[in-house]
Amino acid sequence: MQGSELKRLVEVIDTLRSASGCPWYHEQTHVSLAPYVIEEAHELVEAIEAGDGPEMLGELGDVLLQVVLHSRLAQEDADAPFGLEDVARASADKLIERNPHVFGDATVADADEVRARYEAVKARTMSRASVLDGVPVALPALQRAQKVLGRAERAGVAHASVDGIGGELLALVARARAEGIDAEAALRDAVRAVEADVRGAESDVTRRSSRRT
Repeated sequence: MQGSELKRLVEVIDTLRSASGCPWYHEQTHVSLAPYVIEEAHELVEAIEAGDGPEMLGELGDVLLQVVLHSRLAQEDADAPFGLEDVARASADKLIERNPHVFGDATVADADEVRARYEAVKARTMSRASVLDGVPVALPALQRAQKVLGRAERAGVAHASVDGIGGELLALVARARAEGIDAEAALRDAVRAVEADVRGAESDVTRRSSRRT
């Protein structure tokens, strides 16, 4: 039966949180678990960029664990409890609302129009005071810069130039956006290349040292 393994995961977490369960799980809160959400998301991105299917499977499971665990903790909230079913319902409702070209009578010409409609629906339904509302402060700096520049561009707002290295980095992010490049991913690729060179050089030194001995 489809969904039986998800049900089993929910039951496992319920057992871990029960009175006879695991002391570590008893101690956890939304706040204490927040760093794990970030860590697991980054590990999933690494697996995706490496094209490692088996690793992706495991990392997706770790991300799912965080969703289910936070939903389980939320059930215990005395003021505004909610559970996994509520999370799934909210997600499905949001997708239907933001894709009227699929679930309604609207028509779109291409993916660019889909994105524009998506942003318009978000702006209407989320009552944001600023186009920048909703950009997470905790995003990596390059990724956040991309988001802020994109939002400013859509709003037709010109930003002042920034001096120093920060301004130069911002200009590089703007250049990457103009060329359709994900600056964050590009930098990760570059860092991985450096890491490979360093590890290769270390291996060469180790091999030469082994020959001498």
